[in-house]
Amino acid sequence: MDFVKSLSIAASGLRAQAGRMRVLSENIANADSTAPRAGADPYRRRVPTFRAELDRSLDARVVTMGPVQPDKSEFRTKHEPGHPSADANGNVRYPNVNSMIEMTDMREAQRSYEANVNVIGATRRMIQRTLDILRA
Repeated sequence: MDFVKSLSIAASGLRAQAGRMRVLSENIANADSTAPRAGADPYRRRVPTFRAELDRSLDARVVTMGPVQPDKSEFRTKHEPGHPSADANGNVRYPNVNSMIEMTDMREAQRSYEANVNVIGATRRMIQRTLDILRA
């Protein structure tokens, strides 16, 4: 088994999941924000993507963050005539962010991150055991 390759693949997974959690955190933070002025668009949900790349130096496929795509779904609308961001009809547009979906995605990203940490830990233990065997 190639330990360096295992560590590099797991590290790429850590970077990708950390980027995913950053984007999800931005979505959650902006879930209830409104447009800066009446008639303007509020925050639009962003969707992280991944892509597989070949690390030629290791001859291994690794994962990286792909482009972050805007979610094209409709904004939520509430009738709040006194709100500063209300349009002429008294409707306020809110971001197209569903906090439950974002929290579910965040939990999945956290578990994937933890899985990659466990791979790194297991690889380190295998390296240490190999060194112990070679010393004996």
